[in-house]
Amino acid sequence: MIEEIHRTFWGHVRRIFLRGIVLIIPLGLTYWFFQALLNGIDGVFSPILTDVIGRHVPGLGFLTMLALIFIVGLLTRNLAGRLLFNAVENLLQQIPFVRSVYSAIKDLVNAFNVGGKGQAFRRVIMFEYPRKGLYCLGFVTNESHYAGPPAVGLYHVYIPNPPNPTSGVLCLVPKEEAIELDITVEDGVKLVLSGGIVSPDILRRQKEVQS
Repeated sequence: MIEEIHRTFWGHVRRIFLRGIVLIIPLGLTYWFFQALLNGIDGVFSPILTDVIGRHVPGLGFLTMLALIFIVGLLTRNLAGRLLFNAVENLLQQIPFVRSVYSAIKDLVNAFNVGGKGQAFRRVIMFEYPRKGLYCLGFVTNESHYAGPPAVGLYHVYIPNPPNPTSGVLCLVPKEEAIELDITVEDGVKLVLSGGIVSPDILRRQKEVQS
């Protein structure tokens, strides 16, 4: 009897401790990420501002970065600002190594710009990969046709590698082999970035729109 009570007590302690871990770890990682981000941004502008005003003000570099982002966004709302930005972008595109890095980063940002006009991820699909019987989740980025024979409609599917979505695999998937899932791109991104932890209990096929 005493041994059973002892087991039950430690079982409750273990469950409470695990529940605490589930809550603390995401908060801690979020704090660590934003602390590193803020310190990194603050470290770029703080030395310049310290020389200008003669003293160090914590967080001022980050606020300056926010103001700069806002000003750039404001400038691109008019024709002159867009022309200036396009000129800078065209200049970067002329530099071989810089061009590759800039284009990759820009495409990645647009890909995860859920709901934006430049969104590269169109829908979430599931298909058998890397062999029959195993299913993989990917994001449709484009469509094309293989002339054949036989002629086949293809989805261009990007498969991110969790937890780092900047690296992944591109597959050309026949449309008849793709299962379009009834989840949003945002939910698909969460599923991938969490390594499958943040996932709906049931994955359903997207219903076809009746014409």
